[in-house]
Amino acid sequence: MAPRTILYTGKGGVGKTSVAVATARRCAAAGLRTVVMSTDPAHSLSDSLEAELGGDPTPCGDNLYGQEVQAQEEMERNWDGVQEWLGELMTDRGVDAISADELTVPPGMDELFSLLQIKSHHERDEFDCLVVDCAPTGETLRLLSFPDVATWWLEKVFPFERRLMSAARPLARGLFDVPLPSDAVFENVERLVRNLVAMNEILRDRATTSIRLVMNPDKMVVKEAMRTFTYLNLYGYLTDAVVVNRVLPAEAAPEGGYFEAWRAVQAQHMELVESAFDPVPILTAPWLEKEVVGPEMLDRLADEVFGDRDPAAILHHELSQELSGSNGQATLRLALPFSERGDIELKKIGLEVIVRVGGQKRTIILPPTMASYATSGARFEGGALEVTFEKPDGAADDTT
Repeated sequence: MAPRTILYTGKGGVGKTSVAVATARRCAAAGLRTVVMSTDPAHSLSDSLEAELGGDPTPCGDNLYGQEVQAQEEMERNWDGVQEWLGELMTDRGVDAISADELTVPPGMDELFSLLQIKSHHERDEFDCLVVDCAPTGETLRLLSFPDVATWWLEKVFPFERRLMSAARPLARGLFDVPLPSDAVFENVERLVRNLVAMNEILRDRATTSIRLVMNPDKMVVKEAMRTFTYLNLYGYLTDAVVVNRVLPAEAAPEGGYFEAWRAVQAQHMELVESAFDPVPILTAPWLEKEVVGPEMLDRLADEVFGDRDPAAILHHELSQELSGSNGQATLRLALPFSERGDIELKKIGLEVIVRVGGQKRTIILPPTMASYATSGARFEGGALEVTFEKPDGAADDTT
């Protein structure tokens, strides 16, 4: 059976690593052989666990292992042929060796290689549960969308390009002082793309894999999480919970106290969280009086976040939003399983869509490609709301 895989992502500084490690400790305590791994280039897993970690899983408790994936090692395994070819091109044109080595790896590729460790763990089948501390949301989203592009490139472009290069290589050697890619380079790229496609299948398997968003009850953080939530749904990744961390408890903000106004603002932002993510479970944790480092505080955080819930369970099973469209029209489908049929109120402000059905309110952030679309209708049927959009005549259609 494939291991349970849980990916945590969120804006930098929201406590994502602490929540990931707390989850892993709770899973391990339940008897699951668990590895918590960091694919964020700025690793903080060692500090959180108070243990020395490396590129391989390191024991750090009963049933618990920690791993800070070393991107350089992954690149050497997956990108060495391409690096050698690009490095030769650059050094031949006067780029010094150190700069050439840095320039042969595109920005963001280091975490992409790190994520391939998920596939490796699935193949080795040594763990019951993988908990992944991902990079901040913007980087993670770009990487999660990459396999779709890679699949198209592998199927449509790669065979033709490889045949073309094989035919052109003898001619190029005689006419140009430019080394064309060797078969080893193509094998590197093809292996990487196939690995990414396989990893993508793992991440989209809703029976075993889910993503959890971590945020603080701050407006900018919540808005970014809403955008991330929309894109995860668009790419077909299951979000089974959101975690709102560092909520000011009542005792920390008594009436008339310094933090009273902050707590009132947080309460407003919690209303936005409910509106944006329902029916996905919303888990909360208070702002604790001590830094969440070490076993005692990590276990306390796990208790606050999960209560009696099983952290390894899939806490929500359906995509909450589905967006499809073509030829200047688009349909947004929202799961509203507990709503009663009633009057539908609909408002679009920029990229935000605010929907009211009966007593429920939903706030959705659309992709930037739909900025020029206008709402054209809505209907409630079978526990779901379908909102339709149309692009004004004469505007180019760029929705997929």
